[in-house]
Amino acid sequence: MLDEVAQAVLAREEVVKYLDGGLGDDGVRDRIFGYLEELRTTQRHKFYRALQHPLYPILRKIERKHEQLHHVFSAVRNHRIVYSSNHKSHIDYLVEPLVLDDNGIRPPLIAAGINLFGGPLGLIHKHVTGAIPIRRNIKDPAYLVTLKAYVGVMLQKHDLFFYPEGGRSYSGELKPVKTGLLNAALSAGCPNLVIIPVAIAYDLVLEDHILARQRVKKTQRPFTRELAEMVRYAVGYRSRAFVTFGAAINTADYDPQSRTEVLELGRLVRARTAAQYKVVPTAVFAAAMRPSITRKELENRIR
Repeated sequence: MLDEVAQAVLAREEVVKYLDGGLGDDGVRDRIFGYLEELRTTQRHKFYRALQHPLYPILRKIERKHEQLHHVFSAVRNHRIVYSSNHKSHIDYLVEPLVLDDNGIRPPLIAAGINLFGGPLGLIHKHVTGAIPIRRNIKDPAYLVTLKAYVGVMLQKHDLFFYPEGGRSYSGELKPVKTGLLNAALSAGCPNLVIIPVAIAYDLVLEDHILARQRVKKTQRPFTRELAEMVRYAVGYRSRAFVTFGAAINTADYDPQSRTEVLELGRLVRARTAAQYKVVPTAVFAAAMRPSITRKELENRIR
């Protein structure tokens, strides 16, 4: 027997068209049900808040600072919100939602890479934090249709927080925007939908020892291995995390059926996110640093 969410997803126009329009092969309905079960998530806010305690050894080392939160307070009263952020660290998934929660703002669902959903942490994401597992590189039309429909259904009752770069930036630069979830949000049918650009910056990214050496992502490593490395480097780690919110972008004038308009919105969101990014002293120092540079040369480059 189908529950309310499954019925709503199957009733979405894109799913009905895919099933009835001869666009799918035999067994496509089973694949849709399988993907829907994978995407299904539940947010239990009471337990979500309690997660801060077992994560305290890491969170206590990160001083959370928010800026321009008035943009969120203005939008949250009468709008459905999609938060679009740059992606620097796995810690982003903890810090940014907690900034909202610390200030009494309703918690959004979070779109996260499916690599984060293995083992006990996957159960926490699926049944507590309200994280939606995303297969970033899959080309199966049945998955893409199901994801689009599921996001559309979820946005009727929840805000959404996502990372349009599709993964962490290994160089610190903003990567090009992937528009799949952006298109899904525009297609949700929420007349009061707005996008709030968010930028997060750290004095030092926890995984910096790992990311800086690689600079460009080459392979997807198991998250359990990355988590073990993060715990290792957390010894002695301290940083500030600056989370800056931009003015809400009204989506009413953008047609989700127009690829050009969706790309235009993606470029606007990326530019607004970049404009919110806080340049911290460590970033200036890192940009000026060169191999075998003298102190005087470094000071001159910084000036």
